[in-house]
Amino acid sequence: MNIGPYTLANNVFAAPMAGVTDRPFRQLCKSLGAGYAVSEMVTSRRELWNSLKTSRRADHAGEPGPIAVQIAGTDAAMMAEAAAYNVDRGAQIIDINMGCPAKKVCNKWAGSALMQDEALALQIAEAVVAACAPRGVPVTLKMRTGWCQAHRNAVTLARAFESAGIQMLTVHGRTREQGYKGQAEYDTIAAVKAAVRVPVVANGDITSPQKARDVLAQTGADAVMIGRAAQGRPWIFREVAHFLATGAELAPPLVAEVRRLLLDHLQDHYALYGEFTGVRSARKHIGWYVRALPGGEAFRERMNGLTDSAAQWRAVSDYFEGLGAVMDLMPAGGAPAPQDDEEQTVEATA
Repeated sequence: MNIGPYTLANNVFAAPMAGVTDRPFRQLCKSLGAGYAVSEMVTSRRELWNSLKTSRRADHAGEPGPIAVQIAGTDAAMMAEAAAYNVDRGAQIIDINMGCPAKKVCNKWAGSALMQDEALALQIAEAVVAACAPRGVPVTLKMRTGWCQAHRNAVTLARAFESAGIQMLTVHGRTREQGYKGQAEYDTIAAVKAAVRVPVVANGDITSPQKARDVLAQTGADAVMIGRAAQGRPWIFREVAHFLATGAELAPPLVAEVRRLLLDHLQDHYALYGEFTGVRSARKHIGWYVRALPGGEAFRERMNGLTDSAAQWRAVSDYFEGLGAVMDLMPAGGAPAPQDDEEQTVEATA
């Protein structure tokens, strides 16, 4: 499928997650089969553009294209300015965040809170498209099924966004009120797909190749987007892509391969964040990898006490080397997706 002039490698996408999908993680996901990956959300507030946090989120050095940057905010003019700013710094696709349910974001009336104000949501979409169209940059948008169960307005907004020039819509199958609780529903996504002509991406609770197949069949969506299920299991993208293409399941990865992937990821992570922040922010990634592995919880507790990158890297190397001595393959299916980690991470870093 295409977004504007860009042909994507497949229809299995990595979801934007603040505090998670930084450049090293996006590159890892793409190398493991993700056909498309969107950056962490970047604020529309000009005074924060030169902050260290925003500069890291907008770092695309060495990342294979297309470079997609998600922006968040509540003012149409500021969002248009943010779009232009990021295009000037390498963004090839701009994605508008109307899907984040985190309280820190929604209390500022950004993210999925915008779905309560349909007029403002449309103004933002129109302003961002107007800023990007002369530059030949397509604009996409991620939203939820609605604000609450009684206010599922995704179909109404989808039609308006398509008319405004949005070129792809991603819908998470929960309302803002649900956060990440309960189960995602796909009937609303199917209704959005039936209502518009632009590509529609289904998101929410896609945790296996079979679930991806079933969601695509139920919704008619053009693609799936995977978020929390990729935390500690980034090879899920190649598993899903292979299954959708062939109907056959891939064997779980070798422990030796996962050891190499994680150690390389950590080196890239330290290079982006530096020693102090890098060691501490890497802990969640390591914890996700080991949470269902033999001795994983005890290792995680020890690892969290390490404060320098060399010691952390060696500890991970030794743990997986020991694991490889007793098992060749990672457990099939991986561990359950973290519950609420996505929302907590957003609140901690937005």
